[in-house]
Amino acid sequence: MSTNVLRTTGGASRSSEAESGGGWWVVRDERAFRIETKALTTAELLADRDAVRAAAASDGPGTPAADLVALPPVTTPCRVVAQMVNYRSHAKDSGFTGDIPPTFFRKASGSVSGPHAPVIRPAHVNFLDYEVELGLVMGAPLPVGTVVEEQDLPRYVAGLVLTNDVSARDVQLTKTQFYESKSYPTFTPTGPYLTLLEPEDFAHLLNLRLRLSVNGVSRQDRTLADMIVRPAQALTLLARFQTLDPGDLLLTGTPGGTALKAPPKLAEKIGALLPPALKWKAFFKGQAKNPRYLRSGDLITATIATPDGHIDLGEQRTPVTDAP
Repeated sequence: MSTNVLRTTGGASRSSEAESGGGWWVVRDERAFRIETKALTTAELLADRDAVRAAAASDGPGTPAADLVALPPVTTPCRVVAQMVNYRSHAKDSGFTGDIPPTFFRKASGSVSGPHAPVIRPAHVNFLDYEVELGLVMGAPLPVGTVVEEQDLPRYVAGLVLTNDVSARDVQLTKTQFYESKSYPTFTPTGPYLTLLEPEDFAHLLNLRLRLSVNGVSRQDRTLADMIVRPAQALTLLARFQTLDPGDLLLTGTPGGTALKAPPKLAEKIGALLPPALKWKAFFKGQAKNPRYLRSGDLITATIATPDGHIDLGEQRTPVTDAP
């Protein structure tokens, strides 16, 4: 059975019943049980699984989990790698047809933020978008040249996290610049839980359902069955050129429903005839009428879980605010 681990800040509990002091906790039935470990990083925690198991087996009263202030359960610095266009529904929204070559990009780990911390929109960004994504947290080194079969996943993947790959579309499209557009501080809300998996839990991955809403209105809702390149194949493809280590994070793509969608084919053909500056000016003039882009005051809510609750990565609630 999977184990949900929370990382918290110190001295900021919301009630007198909660223990003060930061650290790592196992959360079970809305109660949190402290993990007695010296681990400061996610990699160090993953190396101390006995301490996690001891906390999970605790029969003490625990602490109300709701009273603890969650930090991202993936510590930084770490490698943050992401898959581009990896759900059929997102490929359709993006105007892709036929086979889509697997593509990866990097995000700065400085973009990782807490599961309830605000997403801050830089002043020069006008088209801020959301992308709920399943994150794989590595539990073992993945050397270059590794071939990962489905049955090998438990050897390399320690657990899962809920993430939001926030994107500045006007930077991404005009500069063809994924790294900058997705790496501003607070552009990767992560958590609340690091959900550690047992080998038998991996059989439930395809049942995971990703959902995201803005101000209570559903925007994204798909299961992993919609995924194009699944985790084992993704790790094999990534290992052709990239080493990963324990605590590193792989974002596995987002389903359809983002604010950005490809324009009609006729508009694309006309745009292709224009100089890039004119093309993007015309494109974003049209996008300015799209109310789905994020604005200050919006509240993003996201969950990833199996329908039976066998795996539940928790709920992420992140308000959007403008940079001062």
